[in-house]
Amino acid sequence: MKRIKEGLKKLFKRFGFIFSTLFTIAIILIFHFTRLNALKIYPVAVNFCFFLTFFSSIFQEETIIQKFAKMSDGVLSEPVKIYTRKLTYIWCIFLFIQLLLSIITCFMADKIWMLYNGFLSYLFLGCFFAIEYTIRVTLRLKNKL
Repeated sequence: MKRIKEGLKKLFKRFGFIFSTLFTIAIILIFHFTRLNALKIYPVAVNFCFFLTFFSSIFQEETIIQKFAKMSDGVLSEPVKIYTRKLTYIWCIFLFIQLLLSIITCFMADKIWMLYNGFLSYLFLGCFFAIEYTIRVTLRLKNKL
């Protein structure tokens, strides 16, 4: 059993990106050709998982963003710890809004659902990350982090 588990781990590490890409394409094709409305829940599930990951980290000693910062910077100073904890709260709010919007679009026309979940949600996510990154770099240059 252990041998099978290790084999699956190696297989997923090697081909994980391909599997996830093919799975996503399969979901899109099934939705497009079958009109199966239950597939509209897929973005809801993904948004819920991201929100739950960030939200649950608030109740831990280190938030998920602090763990990421620790991986890249090593030991974190107190201002960085405070910044990353506040940033986790902000990401939780953003991800919760994304979750609500993906739920709302499930009850709208297919074109609206596809526009939001296939384009706008990614655009918002990218813009939000770009703004946060710009603020972080600016604060580092001013030696506030």
